[in-house]
Amino acid sequence: MTTAIPLTTITFPEITLRVRDAHKLRGYFGELFREHSPLLHNHFEETGDEGPKYRYAYPLVQYKVLHKTPTLIGMAEGAQLLVELFLRIREINIEGQVIPVLSKHIEHRQCTIGISEELHTYRFETLWLGLNQKNFRAYQQADDAGKSMILRNTAVANILTFVEAFGLKPDKEIPGQKIMLKLSQTEPVKTKFKNVEFTAFGGSFTTNVLMPDYIGLGKQAARGFGTIRKTD
Repeated sequence: MTTAIPLTTITFPEITLRVRDAHKLRGYFGELFREHSPLLHNHFEETGDEGPKYRYAYPLVQYKVLHKTPTLIGMAEGAQLLVELFLRIREINIEGQVIPVLSKHIEHRQCTIGISEELHTYRFETLWLGLNQKNFRAYQQADDAGKSMILRNTAVANILTFVEAFGLKPDKEIPGQKIMLKLSQTEPVKTKFKNVEFTAFGGSFTTNVLMPDYIGLGKQAARGFGTIRKTD
């Protein structure tokens, strides 16, 4: 059960940022190109009774700082959107600091994703926010085996969200469609996002799902968290 999706990667090799600046990249580009698509900032122009309406689907445009390099990842419609906007990117503004873009690289390719017959091992290049408020409480109260199970189930759910965003609907009751996953070295790490402390995780995992390098899984994937890279 696989499909092919377009994927665009834009990097700015002469600009150096910190990992925690990824959400500032999202804020800048989301505002700069606000009129083009809600995919760039994940909320719609119209507002409801309680404020802006948000797009809660898997983020098709993601903003990251990888090895100190600002990086934009676009998938499906997001891939074409980044291609269209590439030539218009002439500077980056991080909290009032205007950084001219002297060089930028773009790569556009087709990637195969989905459940395969082989196993693949991935490492989290950035911290994975795998717990929401509900399962964090359960995680705190669980023993070691319970903690591992909660994290594994969450990782499977994150991967399912990713593949379903591109039209794949695995049914675990059908042979060959069940997502298999084993987590390794997932020690909790305290991190801050927008001055709020979160419990995050690093480490690696092995699964039968094929995914492109540098896409994100879990909470705040659009802002650089949960970025994965294949290691085998």
